[in-house]
Amino acid sequence: MIYRNPEDQVIDDAAIKALIDAYGERVTGLPPVAIVIAAYNEAGAIGPVVQELPAEVCGLATAVIVVADGCADSTAAEAAQAGALVADVPVNRGQGAALRLGYRIAREGGAAYIVTTDADGQYNPAEMQRVLAPVVAGEADFVTGSRRLGSQETKDMIRRAGVRFFASTISLLTGQRISDTTFGLRAMRSEVTGAVQLAQPQYQASELLIGVITHGYKIAEVPATIHRRRVGESKKGQNPLYKLHIPGVNNFFYGLRFARVAYGTWWRERQRSKSSSSSSSSAAEPDSVARANGSGPGSVEASASSAAPGGSLTTDAAKRT
Repeated sequence: MIYRNPEDQVIDDAAIKALIDAYGERVTGLPPVAIVIAAYNEAGAIGPVVQELPAEVCGLATAVIVVADGCADSTAAEAAQAGALVADVPVNRGQGAALRLGYRIAREGGAAYIVTTDADGQYNPAEMQRVLAPVVAGEADFVTGSRRLGSQETKDMIRRAGVRFFASTISLLTGQRISDTTFGLRAMRSEVTGAVQLAQPQYQASELLIGVITHGYKIAEVPATIHRRRVGESKKGQNPLYKLHIPGVNNFFYGLRFARVAYGTWWRERQRSKSSSSSSSSAAEPDSVARANGSGPGSVEASASSAAPGGSLTTDAAKRT
């Protein structure tokens, strides 16, 4: 994983070291499925969410990783009491940064698959089977639930319109038909999260999705349900007027920031693809010579090297970035 901000790497390395010190082999030897949750001030909600998560999905054992993102309440303690592995980060950076840390913990801890859900209880844990099954079967590398293919309890017409708008926009930009770009219940092969660039501290849903598509991974959508929040209130769209509880204003700020991340990520990935194509063309002739000499990507030596484990959690975290 490459960090654009060195401070983020320092924070994540310290969080992983503290996690290993607290849980030991529970972190370094994770089961096949890691359920990753980013949580910010979700006391009262996170405990029941963790308790309701399945011990097995698709016949595979699970572990729950909660990243408490600079919480000022009892979120971390409540999640730990419910049985989760809790990375308690002292500074609030945003859901994107918290998920990135959770992905890294899962990936380097040996989990083959990652499932994400939210800390507020809006997603049905029974639907994890449906989301993960295509990944386990090898039919997709990344699967997202879709409220538009399934159902939703919200009656917020502005938010519904926003979901449709951004789905159409990202579908147009990437050439991949997507009906719901912001659904939090997702499943993926763990190595996918290390292959795409994740730089956004917030609104990472679009960054991850666009990155997965532009890197050529197989993606799929399945019908899923989103319920009303049980406890507390949504943190989305926070702005100077947030505490006045004006839904239209909050939705506007959320949409504006989501659009900035989506378009910015698409442009970044477009430039990366162009650069990669140019590099591949210039390297084609030397690569063919290397293969003829028994080295390079197509050789036995290279294949053996690429099959080696990508990394593991140790206390010397800085060496793994």
